[in-house]
Amino acid sequence: VQLQASGGGLVQPGGSLRLSCAASGSISSINTMGWYRQAPGKLRELVATISSSFSTNYADSVKGRFIISRDNAKNTVFLQMNSLKPEDTAVYYCYYRNRYDLDYWGKGTLVTVSS
Repeated sequence: VQLQASGGGLVQPGGSLRLSCAASGSISSINTMGWYRQAPGKLRELVATISSSFSTNYADSVKGRFIISRDNAKNTVFLQMNSLKPEDTAVYYCYYRNRYDLDYWGKGTLVTVSS
């Protein structure tokens, strides 16, 4: 499975960004996709995930601000990030887990929240 993410960049505090990630290759009908992030000097952490049946899971730090969605026909997951804060600055990694619990990671896209 290959993951291609896009949509990172520089945004001011309070602004919005939308990340996209398209999966290709051996896609299983049952899977989970999502996003993790890693800030400088910190461990990688969960942001949000969404299953192929559209069940979602969010980190407490982003609940109410970020929305994860997906298009199963296009094997694509989206992360709408609103009310961004400087502490959201990180490299965001797209994530895919297949039905056999094998994990795949994208290369990461940098999100910088700064004035």
